Amino acid sequence: MDFYKRALELKDETVAHRRYLHEHAEVGLDMPVACSYVMKTLADCGIEAERCGKGVTALIGHGERTLLLRADMDALPMAEESGENFACPTGEQAHTCGHDFHAAMLLTAAKMLKECESELKGRVKLMFQPAEETFEGSGNMIDNGILEAPIPEAALAFHVAPGKLPIGMFMYNAGSVMMNSVDGFRIVIQGKGGHGAYPNLSVDPIHTGVQIYTALEGLIAREANPEKTCVLTLGKFCAGSAPNIIPDTAELEGTLRTNDKEARELLVRRIREVAASIAAMNGADAEVFTLSDVPPLVCDKAFTEKVAGYMKEMPIPGNMGYPGMAANASEDFAKVAERIPSALLYISAGFSDERGDYSAHNPKVRFNEDVCPIGSAGFAHCAVRWLEET
Repeated sequence: MDFYKRALELKDETVAHRRYLHEHAEVGLDMPVACSYVMKTLADCGIEAERCGKGVTALIGHGERTLLLRADMDALPMAEESGENFACPTGEQAHTCGHDFHAAMLLTAAKMLKECESELKGRVKLMFQPAEETFEGSGNMIDNGILEAPIPEAALAFHVAPGKLPIGMFMYNAGSVMMNSVDGFRIVIQGKGGHGAYPNLSVDPIHTGVQIYTALEGLIAREANPEKTCVLTLGKFCAGSAPNIIPDTAELEGTLRTNDKEARELLVRRIREVAASIAAMNGADAEVFTLSDVPPLVCDKAFTEKVAGYMKEMPIPGNMGYPGMAANASEDFAKVAERIPSALLYISAGFSDERGDYSAHNPKVRFNEDVCPIGSAGFAHCAVRWLEET
């Protein structure tokens, strides 16, 4: 089958999938609307799907060799300002990272693979996962058997890229760190509340939290190896209910991202030590809770180079592959990639005009739906070619 030609024929259908998921955006692990939609759509194609933890999985084909195709489908907890007429109406969820595209493209790829199922030289296992943004989805589905019965020998994922990038471009990394690890954490500071007029009778957790914030920033400036990528962000600081009350507690939340194992181990340990010591110095207590624990994404060199070659076989206008991509962001597909040979490709979904002015996670970001047939065809074509060659 000419998958790109067929994907162009199915473009309107793929766009409809994308827009439905976009308008009905959900965040986190529990995604009942998306899971129901995916299972019904697959059933309409004659594909029997089932739940796998909080996600959805299905098998297409026959034989021993199995390739996993993964699409995340969760949104972000933010308002949308894209101006699209299918924007999520809640004002609390928005697909500003493009995961609606990933799920839509995999649905169309599944339909095409089902259409040629008798010709497949093995099996394709589908993985529709929730909670990538909170780095919980892959782990949840792994814990519930997505990498078992049957065991996939390799895994492929796509991620759309907005901005000014031209359609037809794809980016990959064959062997080195493509995306950073992420260690999310919450620091809970226990002080002693009291009257704002008598701070000497209290233990102020806000005062302690400010010192912890500053000291953690110093870890990057003075303890992290400058030859490695190390990014620490404290994006949440919550405390208090009134200006004249010293609260009992304060909370900070942040993320640490690195591309180096030793740097990661050092800084994770030092976050805990610094928080505890500064709290003790102020007569308070501090406890650090782990919110996420995702390794760096390292794609398998041989498999990734094969996938890049398969992509270049398709008659996509402007089809250009760029190796060596690396990003400070993180991706919980890394939990799959550390277990089986895997590849993640970024495919451009940008505009050359003002619609390309915003990046992912911006409330105004827009994505070019011309990427839909490229991603759908890419999933299907790469799966068929890999099964043929192995």
